[in-house]
Amino acid sequence: MSRQFLNFALVGGFAAAMNWLSRIALSLFMPLEIAIIVAYLIGMMIAYTLCKRYVFEKSGREVSGEVTRFTIVNMVALVQVWLVTIGMARFLLPALSWDWYPVEIAHAVGVASPILTSFFGHRYFTFSRKIG
Repeated sequence: MSRQFLNFALVGGFAAAMNWLSRIALSLFMPLEIAIIVAYLIGMMIAYTLCKRYVFEKSGREVSGEVTRFTIVNMVALVQVWLVTIGMARFLLPALSWDWYPVEIAHAVGVASPILTSFFGHRYFTFSRKIG
């Protein structure tokens, strides 16, 4: 395991925890399906700041270019998080008669699910060195 991936996992783990905790709070006053998206955006802002500072080398791109690329990678990951969370919470866990914090467990698995695709997306697209 590379040091860069380890740093990404640590930074991403913190951002994911903030995502997960904010979703719990947001679910108190909005539907789960919307709370997942809003919480993801909160986690995404934290993740960008920490990844830029602690994980990846300077790309040579303007911040706006990096943010655009970061958003593209994360929109793919958001779809994955949403599908895993809703799929588990609404279908899989009820089918298994799982009743111990089903939404929280489903969301934790959902938030963790894109770690590899996000790492490679950010390494080779978001924060890749600008050529020319």
